[in-house]
Amino acid sequence: MINPNNTRMVPGWKFAPVPICFGGDLRAIAFCCHPGYPLTFSFKCGLPKALEELGITKEEYIELKDKFSKEHDWDSELTCFKSLSYCCMRRGGCVGGRDLALSSKYKDEEAYEKYFALKRKLCVEILKKARNKEKVKELLEYELSRPEPLIE
Repeated sequence: MINPNNTRMVPGWKFAPVPICFGGDLRAIAFCCHPGYPLTFSFKCGLPKALEELGITKEEYIELKDKFSKEHDWDSELTCFKSLSYCCMRRGGCVGGRDLALSSKYKDEEAYEKYFALKRKLCVEILKKARNKEKVKELLEYELSRPEPLIE
């Protein structure tokens, strides 16, 4: 189910999925934006389809990401959607302030590792909330069986 060609080796999350809009699997919902905003790549946004596949409403998705943001001190006026939980995978290409927000929260050498490790944790939390359990079973088992622990 996991296509290695659609993953990236990033600090804090080995074999992280590329964003859904670029062919990533459902784990990549952790990198999706806040729904309902016009974006540069809105013509190929896969969030509505991913939410449908997961069996999660747009409102539940927003609630999950906002709660995660509060729990991990990820709210930030520097980012597009006022939270790192809605930020994407792009490194060095973010025009929305993610990298600045990360550097204000973490030491430079650990910023990306913490960011991606927490994105992995967010991914697992979202997959656990999916109503379509069969759709996420393999992905969830894969993430939970990985040798690197989920960040606390």
